Amino acid sequence: MQNEAALTPSAYIEHHLTHLSFNLKTFSFGNGGFWTLNLDSTAIALIVGALIFGLLRYVAVTVKAGIPGKFQNIVEMVFEFVHNTVKESYHGTSRLIAPLALTLFLWIFFMNVLDLFPVDALSRLLSLFGVGHFKSVPTTDPNVTFAMSLSIFVLIIFYNLSIKKFHLGKEILTQPFGPYFFPINVMFRIIEECVKPLSLSLRLFGNMFAGELIFILIALLPWWAQWLPGGVWAIFHILIITLQAFIFMMLTIVYLSMAHETH
Repeated sequence: MQNEAALTPSAYIEHHLTHLSFNLKTFSFGNGGFWTLNLDSTAIALIVGALIFGLLRYVAVTVKAGIPGKFQNIVEMVFEFVHNTVKESYHGTSRLIAPLALTLFLWIFFMNVLDLFPVDALSRLLSLFGVGHFKSVPTTDPNVTFAMSLSIFVLIIFYNLSIKKFHLGKEILTQPFGPYFFPINVMFRIIEECVKPLSLSLRLFGNMFAGELIFILIALLPWWAQWLPGGVWAIFHILIITLQAFIFMMLTIVYLSMAHETH
């Protein structure tokens, strides 16, 4: 990999915004359009998910009643917080929503936390093994955020069809302007449903990408001038990291709750 200290500012930014990609069509490394898989985002997302699963599994098999440990206390606090949020916002009877909400919150939160690591740390380490580009924050990749939002979109459609059944057709044709304006009602419903995955994915991607870009710009400063702006932005970014995970989880709960309700 080219020495990052010798890169121009624009080349340095471009370097850190370039994914380690693999083209599934040509079976070669590099960005090649639609059939390109971002190996860095995929690998980190899977590793983070596996670590979360392992930690929660460890807590589940070592749980202690009466005198829980510190880590168990933290997990129980997060679990109770998510459970209460789902209980207040979701009005259906599905047993999937609470585990889904907990998974989304923890998975997105810990993927976001990677944005607090030093900008050059992981890329310089991997450059020793010949890896030229590597982005370590999966939520700054729109492919990851869109994949999660499209999964939620599929669940929204499933619950709409399975819960409302024939009433769904009546709802689409008659709401909100009555049966005589059914073409407009259908158009509005299509827009409403399509906006949901867009709002989920673009909100998360936009906020995390902006935060990553600010860290990269701070890294362009001389090393002795990075500590103050970097520290202040990192402290503020902790709020953004947590808030974006909560918003994604909360909107998912709300959208799935709407799929259970009729006008």
